[in-house]
Amino acid sequence: MKLSIIILAAGLGKRMRSEQPKVLHQLADKPLIRHVVNAALTLKPDNINIVYGYKGEQVRKAIIDTHINWIEQAQQLGTGHAVAQVMPKIADDALVLVLCGDVPLISPTTLQTLCSQADANSLGLLTVELDNPQGYGRVIRNAQGQVERIVEEKDANANQKKIREVNAGVYSIPATHLRRWLALLNNDNAQGEYYLTDIIALAAQENLPIHTTQTDNSYEVMGVNDRTQLATLERYYQTQQVNRLMLAGVTVLDPTRLDIRGTVQTGHDVSIDVNVILEGEIILGDRVKIGPHTVIRNAKIGDDVEILSHSVIDDVVIGAGCCIGPFARLRPGTLLAEKVKIGNFVEMKKSKVDHGSKISHLSYIGDSEVGSDVNIGAGTITCNYDGANKYKTIIEDRVFIGSDTQLVAPVTVGAGSTIGAGSTITKNTPPDALTLTRTRQETIVGWQRPRKKS
Repeated sequence: MKLSIIILAAGLGKRMRSEQPKVLHQLADKPLIRHVVNAALTLKPDNINIVYGYKGEQVRKAIIDTHINWIEQAQQLGTGHAVAQVMPKIADDALVLVLCGDVPLISPTTLQTLCSQADANSLGLLTVELDNPQGYGRVIRNAQGQVERIVEEKDANANQKKIREVNAGVYSIPATHLRRWLALLNNDNAQGEYYLTDIIALAAQENLPIHTTQTDNSYEVMGVNDRTQLATLERYYQTQQVNRLMLAGVTVLDPTRLDIRGTVQTGHDVSIDVNVILEGEIILGDRVKIGPHTVIRNAKIGDDVEILSHSVIDDVVIGAGCCIGPFARLRPGTLLAEKVKIGNFVEMKKSKVDHGSKISHLSYIGDSEVGSDVNIGAGTITCNYDGANKYKTIIEDRVFIGSDTQLVAPVTVGAGSTIGAGSTITKNTPPDALTLTRTRQETIVGWQRPRKKS
């Protein structure tokens, strides 16, 4: 059978108390709905259909890298009404998988199991048993254990509310049956909505088999209705991610104080200290050490690199044996070769540094090419911006630059040359020579500092 996936994402999310659509709130630095779409894509469906409503253009802009059929639900009249809006786009011979856009941790394995149980004359229902089922629709079974219907919380009586097996809001349904049942729904209930859950009773009345897949992991079917639930899922997700790293051989000094907001590949004997954030795509080589309070985003880090505390690494490549920080900031486009030293309070942007060079403290290096075995003194600045355009600084091999130097780009510092401390270099300097721009030191006797006017 063809597979058509419907993701329900039209809700306002009043309990989030936000102007942002609920499905755009983020878990692990990605919108909730992005997690659901990623799970859906693993099934290789024939099409994915998203029902949007409140501030729908924002939702559409969040998923622009995947082909989606977008269907607007102008009035939010219930889940049954939402699915009905999509059915004109669904082929009769399709299996329809219905997902919720605010259930971000649904497992692809669970979805595959659910879909595998369905055929042209049966449907699949995902359930879970909860110690506290409050707020969920209860699964009602007959004496033979067969599913008869689902009763929503607001419509349930006292005995039904004691049932612990609840509806997870995920279904696999043949399109021909679904189309017919949707036409039979009514809104005669406590909320005055067209419940998709009512199709379960219709299927039971027709004696169609209802296969239930029950997950033992309540987190994967937990929806996000408020920020407390969002924080609960975030912490669960982070725990799972950190556990995977540790099982892969990474030493994490405090698993509760590492956040992973992307993908991480690691070599052997990697060590990560507390309060570290890893975002985007990250590759860590063997024996990498990451100090506390460090943020790393989209980086490739070679073997034996040490990143000291409070450093920010963003979209860079760091060669083997480098030492970074503390309090260093490496911005996008930075490329470091082997055994480079970037020290405290050094900021770099869109620059290449060859092997063995040192920029030890209090410097800004931007739009630059730095050769090998270069020593850049404290307080050195590459003046790469004239207020309108950016220019490049080239520092060739074995250059020694004294402290408090300004290199006004475009400029080239010749190989083996020395720049005296406190210089402002505006022209290319020759190789193997001393260049400085200071005036001769003199003392003015009797000079007085300016004083404030009374």
